[in-house]
Amino acid sequence: MKNLNKYIDHTLLKPQAQQKDIEALCKEAKNHDFFAVCVNPHWVKLASSLLEGSDVAVCTVVGFPLGATLSTVKAFETRMCVDNGATEIDMVINIGAAKNGDWDLVQDDIATVVEAASGRLVKVILETCLLSPEEIKKASQAAMKAKAQYVKTSTGFSHEGATLEAVKIMKETVGDHLSVKASGGIRNYEDAIKMIEAGADRLGTSSGIAIVSSQ
Repeated sequence: MKNLNKYIDHTLLKPQAQQKDIEALCKEAKNHDFFAVCVNPHWVKLASSLLEGSDVAVCTVVGFPLGATLSTVKAFETRMCVDNGATEIDMVINIGAAKNGDWDLVQDDIATVVEAASGRLVKVILETCLLSPEEIKKASQAAMKAKAQYVKTSTGFSHEGATLEAVKIMKETVGDHLSVKASGGIRNYEDAIKMIEAGADRLGTSSGIAIVSSQ
């Protein structure tokens, strides 16, 4: 598949990641011309400086990985990340509110981050393994109403990552209005292609090099 590298957010979100690991991640992203790196907020400033002048975007995570922080905290975190050079924000929804059927709260929480991002691209992590198919649909609709640009499957920190079923539900719900990011457990070329065929526009993975090298 041509340009598979441009589907990949080269990801390192392990809490034990050190500066040398982030430096290696950014070097790999430039060498393979991946779309973005995805790092924790602490590393945004470093990643931004290392990738300055390249085509690689700097993505970070907000309200990660539980999504249970207050909307005001998510907004503050978003603004700090933008100030430090983040060009994309992957935020986790309030999963408890979603399970409780409080979709207004879910939508408002997303909208708060979208506003704080000041035009930067916002991807909304649904943590699909914790939601029913109907909840995945409603969460995707909330992201659309809140004017995010993407819905994303997973944090990679729960009991399951991206599934083809979840990606298909998300794509069927958002259509051409939003894009879809599949993330979590995508480790080889075959998995990557299946996710793209199911509707994914971006892939979050720490196995990007292995994926593109096996084409």
